[in-house]
Parts: sequence; C-alpha cells; structure tokens
Amino acid sequence: MKTLVQATLAFLIISLSSHLAHADEYDKTINSFKDAGESGAYFDNSIGYAVFPTIGKGGIGIGGAHGSGRVYKEGEVIGTADMTQLTIGFQLGGEAFSQIIFFENEAALDNFTSGNFEFSADASAVAITAGAHASANTGGGASAGLSGGQNNADTKSLGYRKGMAIFTIAKGGLMYQATLGGQKYSFDPI
Repeated sequence: MKTLVQATLAFLIISLSSHLAHADEYDKTINSFKDAGESGAYFDNSIGYAVFPTIGKGGIGIGGAHGSGRVYKEGEVIGTADMTQLTIGFQLGGEAFSQIIFFENEAALDNFTSGNFEFSADASAVAITAGAHASANTGGGASAGLSGGQNNADTKSLGYRKGMAIFTIAKGGLMYQATLGGQKYSFDPI
C-alpha cells in the first residue's frame, strides 16, 4: 500500500512539474516577444494572439515544419493550435523558431479560429534574431540562417496584413532553402 501511495504521489509531482514547465515555456516565449522591439507594442494593440514556443523545421528536397501552440484572447487562453507546413524545392538542414501571430480585431481572430486556417505562400513574418538570418517567411523563399540566444534586435514591420501580424524568433539551426509552401493551422477551443 505504501508503495502504491508513493508511486501515485511521484506520478502527480511529475505531471504537475511537466505542466508547470510547459506553462513556463509559453510565458518565456511571450515575454521574449514582449521584449523584442516592435512586437511588444502589438500586445496592447491587438485583440489576441497565437503563440508557438517551438516550431521545428527540416528538409532535404521535401521538407516540413510542425509546432503546437496556444491561442489567447484579451490575455486569456481560449484554445490550442497546431501549425503544419510542407515545402517542396531546394532545401537542406533544420532549424527551430518561435512564432507569434497577432490578431488586429475580432474578425481576424474568428478567421483563424474558424477551423483549418492557411497562410498563402506569399505571407511573410518579421524575423527577430540576435544572429544572422537572411529572410523568414511562411512560404519559403531564398534564405539561410544561423542564430540563437536572446532576441535584442529592433524590427520594422508593415503592420497588420489582412488583420494579422506575424513575428518569429530563430532559436537555432541552419537551413538553406528556395521553396514553395504555405502554413496550415488547426484550432481546438478549450
């Protein structure tokens, strides 16, 4: 009986600590975007945002990317989201990055949370990195990057496009690519 109680307590502690670590990952990513130049102002000027702490991307000829995140409205979590990307073209390597999508108004948030949302291949993101990164966009394009560390670069964006603004923070890796592909998102409300 004592062993069963100890095992149950150990399981609960591990479950709680992994949940807290997971929550800390979101808090850390959100704070990184708040502290990273222009993206910080979007928190006060948007109805909500979707944050993806880590998106992994890799490919050799055919590539892909995937990451899971949370969607917030007025600072409260309203659901979870998954991002998937398939790319075709010259590419070699792998990288990891964080991504945030700000929603200017209720219509943009509703569009994203309506089910399966997709960015076209020409949608672009503002890259926030401490390292070198030639381009960051949701549809590929010519790029090469090596980065990591703190995100202390100033950024300039074109504001909202179709009610959304996208920022990324490169976390590390090296990827050469000239590809075509768009990002698809799914949403599950809480």
